[in-house]
Amino acid sequence: MLANFFEYEFLRNTFFTGIIIGIIAPLLGTFVVVRRLSLIADALSHVTLAGIAFGLLLEKKTGTPLITPFYSGLGFSVIGSIFIERLRSVYSAFQELAIPIIMSAGVGLSVIFISIANGFNTDLYNYLFGSVSAVSRQDLYSIFIIAIIVCAVIYLFYKELFLLSFDEEHANVTGIHAKMIHFIFILLTALVIAASIRIVGVLLVSSLMTLPVAASIRIAKGFKQTVIYAIIYGEASVILGLISGYYLEIPPGGTIVMLLIILLIATILSKKVISYLTGRKHRVRDEVI
Repeated sequence: MLANFFEYEFLRNTFFTGIIIGIIAPLLGTFVVVRRLSLIADALSHVTLAGIAFGLLLEKKTGTPLITPFYSGLGFSVIGSIFIERLRSVYSAFQELAIPIIMSAGVGLSVIFISIANGFNTDLYNYLFGSVSAVSRQDLYSIFIIAIIVCAVIYLFYKELFLLSFDEEHANVTGIHAKMIHFIFILLTALVIAASIRIVGVLLVSSLMTLPVAASIRIAKGFKQTVIYAIIYGEASVILGLISGYYLEIPPGGTIVMLLIILLIATILSKKVISYLTGRKHRVRDEVI
């Protein structure tokens, strides 16, 4: 693969995109998990699928790519995030209802668009499960811009996002504009999901935002450590998953997610083993004393 990496541009695009996604997905995913909003990633991924299906439908009906599926998926994801925020205001006492409503809408639109087009070719399959050959240079540039936006916003609003994640009432008391920050947060989530679909696929993108965080929580001793460990887990799984997908000739989304599952299980087991050995050592010491 190393020789092909220097020879083929699409492999370089995929590899660089994977590195970027391996950073921003777990980075934002840490805030998503801590705020107990993991299902938002699933909801927006289904809305993104509707956008991709709409873009492919337009391309099939007109014969020309008026808008690429990547950008139509991005647009639908952003619109979906706006509707989630609006529905949270409508159902102020049951804000979690906004997520299944938007998820249902995304699934429904996807089925309609796919049915109208009488199915699609392998392009939809690549968007569903990721592909090592689907990332163009334009996609790489777009994802790089999204990464800059995500990192810049998190850097500028880190304190506000941190406070909202752990104590929203205290954040409101301190004068933080919670609704605005949450709206920005939802938009960032939509951008990251849209950016990740080329590598991981629409149906598996939420895994890249949550599984690295689930593993890092088991060993981290603070929020910043959780972020760092989550990015390490994410990068390791993406790089190894891309390499495995390339050699096995299968979509990388599946290999990335299964590697994350293996890392998660290994982390949980190692934590239990260390706790057992530590406890046993203390018991032996007490018996000696």
